[in-house]
Amino acid sequence: MKSLSSFQISKITITILSLVLLFNIPSQASGYLLHKHKTVKYDLSVSQIGEENTSNPYDSILKFLNSSKFPNRKSFPHGFLFGTGSSALQIEGGSHEGGRGLGIWDDIVEQNKGRYLDADKFSSKIEHYKRYKEDVQYLKKLGVNSYRMSISWSRILPDGTLKGGINQEGINFYNNLINELLKNGIEPFVGIMHFDYPLALKQSHGGFLNRSIIKYYKDYSELLFQTYGDRVKHWTTINEVEFTALVQYMFNIDNISTDQTCTNTKICTQTYTLLHNFLLAHATASKLYKKKFQAVQGGEIGLAISSGRYVPYSSNPEDVVAAQRLMDFYWGWILDPVFHGDYPRIMKKFVGNRLPKFTKKEKHMLKGSANFIGINYYTSHFARHEPNRTKITTDNYDALAVSEATNVEGKILGFKDQYGWSNVYPEGLYNFLIYVKEKYKNPKVYITENGIASSKISNPLKDEHRIAYVAAHLNVTKAAINDGVNVQGYFLWSAFDTFEFQMGYSGNWGLYHIDFNDSLKRIPTDAAKWYKEYLTHDLRH
Repeated sequence: MKSLSSFQISKITITILSLVLLFNIPSQASGYLLHKHKTVKYDLSVSQIGEENTSNPYDSILKFLNSSKFPNRKSFPHGFLFGTGSSALQIEGGSHEGGRGLGIWDDIVEQNKGRYLDADKFSSKIEHYKRYKEDVQYLKKLGVNSYRMSISWSRILPDGTLKGGINQEGINFYNNLINELLKNGIEPFVGIMHFDYPLALKQSHGGFLNRSIIKYYKDYSELLFQTYGDRVKHWTTINEVEFTALVQYMFNIDNISTDQTCTNTKICTQTYTLLHNFLLAHATASKLYKKKFQAVQGGEIGLAISSGRYVPYSSNPEDVVAAQRLMDFYWGWILDPVFHGDYPRIMKKFVGNRLPKFTKKEKHMLKGSANFIGINYYTSHFARHEPNRTKITTDNYDALAVSEATNVEGKILGFKDQYGWSNVYPEGLYNFLIYVKEKYKNPKVYITENGIASSKISNPLKDEHRIAYVAAHLNVTKAAINDGVNVQGYFLWSAFDTFEFQMGYSGNWGLYHIDFNDSLKRIPTDAAKWYKEYLTHDLRH
């Protein structure tokens, strides 16, 4: 749930950013978005740099939402996917049912129960495994034409390998789910791996720290293509590889890294090895799909990344450069290899021989390995230069830069949402989309995640703040499309309340709230009702 690459910032852009930060000129001054060398007229709502205690920040969005200027569904390109999403790991449950093997997250939560809210609910979650038919009906009621889901590798291949045996009950479950979606006019948008994979492969091979796992990932992917590819036309190989690499193997938040040098000195190696193997697994599955299945099945394959736009902390040239450096260290880390065949130059310089090298053959395989990029966007940050790596806590230590919620003057990006406790900055999504368009020659893009929690709200069904959040981001998505970005879909996260790791279910992320005190009853929130009206109103007239 979070980035960009080496793009030379022009003197004009630096001047604009400096003026914005020095004189507190909103980046959406008088409704104008400052973008590179041109000025574009858009109402991006509360997207400016502002005060932390903005009063009633939703009013301007909701007022705009009800105006004729707000883009309706019909204004988006023909065939645009309007959906919502979830993942097998976060809603499915049935961890010990239907022949499923254990995944790495079963072990992580079991070994660290005290660190995860709702750990007692982890194995059963919201019982989507048992109640998928009911859940598909809830999706149908929303009016979505696509659903982003993932498949549990452990449910298909309990020990991760073909040799260990295919679990027919798992095969049947996803056949039934996919068929149920299609029967109800909902196109499946399927993730091959979303954070979780078989525990057996971690125990026997060291997981993705060992490149031999790529063979097993390839076998698993091929089985999915063979089994479901006649009906699944959108595949994502791996979700948020950079987030996993940093959180688990640099920051060690889930207590699974064994890189003691990283812990003691912040000179890390495992995180780069892990992501390197993730990229090779992605490219291997992509090559297989394109060579053996794509022409016959008529689908596409890509990967999903977290994203955000870094804005300089001050007009200091070091902060301006630091903003670009964080873009490279988060998202150029993935997108440069996928589009150009190799890591960003700045990463090679700062990481040195700890950054693995691709062979000539691997570079060729990586370049052009994605038919599309999935972008998971939630918020953006300021970036400040930090030459002392020991002072960096939650950013890539090697980037020598840190994310900040406020700039040098104490201003924030957008506004602080009082219910979801994150900064709402729609312009960051627009700017990220423009960035990807210009740096990577306008690839096809899906916004595969976008949403906000309701963690600080007394009644999670009254989520007007989520309506405002989604509306503001739909608006900037349309603005990016108007400016030529090839966006083909938008997926609101999430369909149902999901298990959000250490935060458990406390975030209330779902359009359908789950009542754990009443037989896991699915209850539509106000945002669900609004999204349904938005998606179906134009179709009725």
